[in-house]
Amino acid sequence: MSDEPRSNDPKQLSDAVDLGGTQKDDFVIPEVLPLLAVRDVVVFSYMILPLFVGRESSISAVEDALSRDRLIFLSSQRDAVEDNPAPNQIYQIGTVAMIMRMLKLPDGRLKILVQGLSKGRILNYVQEKPFYRVRIDVLKESDLAEIPLEVEALMRTVRDQSEKILSIRGILSPDIMAILNSVEDPGRLADLVASNLRLKIEEAQGILELLDPVERLRRVNDFLGKELEVSTMQAKIQSEAKEEMSRSQREYFLREQLRAIKKELGDIDEKAEEVGELREKIAKSKMPQDAEKEALKQLSRLEQMHPDAAEASMVRTYLDWLVEVPWSKGTKDKLDVKRAKQILDEDHYDLEKVKERILEYLSVRKLNKNMKGPILCFVGPPGVGKTSLGRSIARSLGRKFTRISLGGVRDEAEIRGHRRTYIGALPGRIIQGLKQVGSNNPVFMMDEVDKIGADFRGDPAAALLEVLDPEQNVAFSDHYLNLPFDLSKVMFITTANLIDPIPSALKDRMEIISIPGYTDREKLTIATKYLIPRQLKENGINSKILSISQSSILQAINGYTREAGLRNIEREIAAICRKAARKVAEGGQGPYVITSTNLHKYLGVPRYLPEAEQEHHEIGVATGLAWTEVGGEVLHIEATVVAGKGKLILTGHLGDVMKESAQAALSYARSRAHTLNLKPDFYENLDLHIHVPAGAIPKDGPSAGVTMATALISALTKTPCDKDLAMTGEITLRGKVLPIGGLKEKSLAALRAGIKTVLLPDKNSKDLSEIPQYIRRQIKFIPVNNMDQILDLALVKAERIKEEPNNP
Repeated sequence: MSDEPRSNDPKQLSDAVDLGGTQKDDFVIPEVLPLLAVRDVVVFSYMILPLFVGRESSISAVEDALSRDRLIFLSSQRDAVEDNPAPNQIYQIGTVAMIMRMLKLPDGRLKILVQGLSKGRILNYVQEKPFYRVRIDVLKESDLAEIPLEVEALMRTVRDQSEKILSIRGILSPDIMAILNSVEDPGRLADLVASNLRLKIEEAQGILELLDPVERLRRVNDFLGKELEVSTMQAKIQSEAKEEMSRSQREYFLREQLRAIKKELGDIDEKAEEVGELREKIAKSKMPQDAEKEALKQLSRLEQMHPDAAEASMVRTYLDWLVEVPWSKGTKDKLDVKRAKQILDEDHYDLEKVKERILEYLSVRKLNKNMKGPILCFVGPPGVGKTSLGRSIARSLGRKFTRISLGGVRDEAEIRGHRRTYIGALPGRIIQGLKQVGSNNPVFMMDEVDKIGADFRGDPAAALLEVLDPEQNVAFSDHYLNLPFDLSKVMFITTANLIDPIPSALKDRMEIISIPGYTDREKLTIATKYLIPRQLKENGINSKILSISQSSILQAINGYTREAGLRNIEREIAAICRKAARKVAEGGQGPYVITSTNLHKYLGVPRYLPEAEQEHHEIGVATGLAWTEVGGEVLHIEATVVAGKGKLILTGHLGDVMKESAQAALSYARSRAHTLNLKPDFYENLDLHIHVPAGAIPKDGPSAGVTMATALISALTKTPCDKDLAMTGEITLRGKVLPIGGLKEKSLAALRAGIKTVLLPDKNSKDLSEIPQYIRRQIKFIPVNNMDQILDLALVKAERIKEEPNNP
């Protein structure tokens, strides 16, 4: 029984049967009428609208009304989806309407034109089959004899708001305004406006059920206010969208007109000109055949696209990268070995291993033009000049230099690039670096290779395996270019502070060159030759204004810095220069001479104190040598014997390896009890305590094993240790002395502490060649194989103690 007001087609209505035009007042509304349940609409009094009638019961109700007095009762159903609504699913209050015209459609449905006459209430259902027939009570509204001012104002407000809404919708006409102004009854005005508002069924039914015309008008006024806000916003959105569309259409037409004008004038089309330029660049780039084939293919696609297409921009960017990558552009190597050596010596002091390797590469390159670039890895503490050395190598070779920092990189795409299907995709840093320098054979430095991370975006270190392999990087494939690129001509140099974090597969592909820390004398030479002139220039002064003595530089190195490199000493020199520059700026004339006696006026109190020298031989105190990241250190390891139950007590913030070395030292001492004149069960009633000073500093490593064993045996045998002798080495249970590392740094620490003799493992004898000659002249190095040799040299016999002039 559903009738939906979906058509106002004038042609169909003109073809309908005219059933008469009798006015409402000429009829007496009977008590019983056929019921037509409608959905999606609420019919008000005086409202004329078309309805489609399709259900059999609804068609029967219309035919019954037409056979009588053309009157029918229209009421909305609560659920619009229900095809056969029950009486409780139909609203009780509806509208008595007259069927004015009727049209039979070809599909069997009826189209009727109805006009609302009066409100009514369903009292009861008289008939349910084949259609509903109901008994109704006609609801009369109270007429106002005189309209109050408040109601008049309310009616005017409703008319004004209706006018605004119609104006916003663009359907305002003089006829509509005439109809609105002609209605003087507040109830009829409310029904008229409500019937044209886009209200929900529940809202419209609520208005219909209000019998007080003034209250009904107020309710309609509230809905009008909401509708006005919605219509205003809707009109704004449509206006903005239309404006944007108009602008785009206007630009499109202007471009087309401009293109037509240029074509008519004989000017070259912009698109054709761009394609021609790209084709010329592709030819000049001398890219490999596969790359050129792909470039021409993408250029053909670009030629067929509209310039404003989204994909055109992506293809254009890809072609720009293809033609700008240096496929065949390179610099010519300067293969003058003597000149290269001179440049390397000018830029860096010492570092003989690195310089020798570069000169070897130049020599081989001179003999074999097609050799592949080496993959070098400089490993050393911070501040020793690893990065600046890369620039010097590029200058000595006559190549361009580019550098990337890999510290903290966690995305594999940083190395290999992104797929170009992604928005904002770019090639990886390798291809970007080559494009930046415009050369396919630069010196390419990768800093901090030991600080690469890995997460869900991949492992950049794994991506470097192809880049840093001379056998694979001949056809390196970047995800963005998706074409093989030859990296074999690039000289890759990586830097790292520590070798351990580098993955073994990556480490295997690189030639490791260790750059240890500098000695005090080397720091003095570098500061005098490089650092002081540079800082004088940067601070706007010269050597005539400020003079820094060598003794003050040495004091600054030992008392104000503790490092393997040179960064901090350069900062201290810069601080001296700034203070001198301030004095000059304030009117001072100079010259200012910095000596060891007045250095504290410029740099303050020394931050570090030199290692304290022992005044005489002591029992249970052995001197050991340790390696740290900032250089070597001297350790005075102490051992004491107290009454107890055979415990071994270890203190000094020791690591697991160092604790194990102490256990091995004790086991060795127990195994040698007879030789050392100790009772076999000497340890049962004693506690042995070994302490390594500077307890707040963590210590670990096996190289203090022989020192702990010597201190322990010294305490057990009541024999002093030689204060002028230091030792280093790993101990085994059999008393063997195994090799250690960092011999150069440990030797420097011994020199600073005034040590005259150093015992080192025999297998470290080969490393003595790395120690500067001036250190070997001041320290006697004695190679040893086992603890017996160390004890013979380190433990002071009674005769030697008596010979000591100041021995108590």
